Amino acid sequence: MDASVVLSSDFLLAFLLSIVAFYFTYKSVPSSTLNDAWSVITGRPPPALSTATFSLPQAYNGYLAYAKLSNAELIRMRVATSMLPRPHKRLAFELGYTRKLDRLQDAINANAKVAQAIAGHAATEHMSELGALSAHAESTPSELGRVREALKHLVRDWSAEGRAEREAAFQPILDVLRSSPQDHRHQRRVLVPGAGLGRLAWEISQLGFDTTANELSCFMTLPMRYLLSPSTTNEPEQHSVQPYAHWFSHQRSSNVLFRAISFPDVVPRLSSTFHLAEADFFSLTPPSSDSEAPGYDYIVTLFFIDTSLNVIATIEHIYSLLRPGGKWINLGPLLWTLGAQAKVELSLEEVLQVAEHAGFVFESSKDGSRTRTVNCEYTADREAMMRWVYEAELWVASKKS
Repeated sequence: MDASVVLSSDFLLAFLLSIVAFYFTYKSVPSSTLNDAWSVITGRPPPALSTATFSLPQAYNGYLAYAKLSNAELIRMRVATSMLPRPHKRLAFELGYTRKLDRLQDAINANAKVAQAIAGHAATEHMSELGALSAHAESTPSELGRVREALKHLVRDWSAEGRAEREAAFQPILDVLRSSPQDHRHQRRVLVPGAGLGRLAWEISQLGFDTTANELSCFMTLPMRYLLSPSTTNEPEQHSVQPYAHWFSHQRSSNVLFRAISFPDVVPRLSSTFHLAEADFFSLTPPSSDSEAPGYDYIVTLFFIDTSLNVIATIEHIYSLLRPGGKWINLGPLLWTLGAQAKVELSLEEVLQVAEHAGFVFESSKDGSRTRTVNCEYTADREAMMRWVYEAELWVASKKS
């Protein structure tokens, strides 16, 4: 066959595939934004402009649309490969890149089973709210990145693979709480706002504290409910996901990229000491008490205060929710939201000054410092060639009695 004919046919195929990819992208995938880069680089969910972004319909539709949106992205990847020069295309084939994209398809299918199961359980629990939406789910804009983040949170919070990351971040907090006399813990109320998938709050409840996990985002509460329900999760390692399959950068091998991770390592349940408050943090009020002043004995914030649009208001509300003498335990960085969404972006020194202005009294170490640096990660891929380590700050501060 004449070389010009081969080249022309390759060009025509690439052109047609490009048209197909453009169509699926236009119909299925929202435009990329800075928030996409935010999630990839920091490992943390992108910030939202309003609470509607975290709503039940948005999350439900996001989980339903995971497969469709991911497959549209895969089409674009196949198109990109088809547009390589012919010698490079041949080399890519010899390297097994076509098979690599096929494995991505398999990973999408595997993850979609979990995403669909989460959406299915949500539909069962919220039938009256979601029944009218299901027929229109495909046409509703969804948050593919947030669903993928939730899949990584399943690994971070509820898998054996996430244990090392959890221990680095959780143990300094749990050590503070262990100083409370064990026979009084059942009377001590702990609030964990921004609880994500709830593992830290569950661990605190296992110490004997009356613990409430507070989470606004339905992208988090839907998979949490999926884990908490005996109808969907009733034994360890029952489910599995391939959470890193969509991030080809910094991977040592395809086997590492597409590895499946089982979850949960333990089976959580709501109980008399473990509660879930699915609400905006600012809507919470101090719990009443028959024997003491109303309020929580501890509020634990982990990677939370820098998600605030107004951190001053957040700190003041933490103070208002504590009973007199109650303690605020914080661990996290100060990674303020993108696009000037945060009304103020404070330094560590300024945050501590705001806390003191609100009335907090900090506990100091022997050297007089009010904070301690803790190196930790957030939804990291422990096998990847790139690690994002936070020098997070830990402090304990008390509300004046």
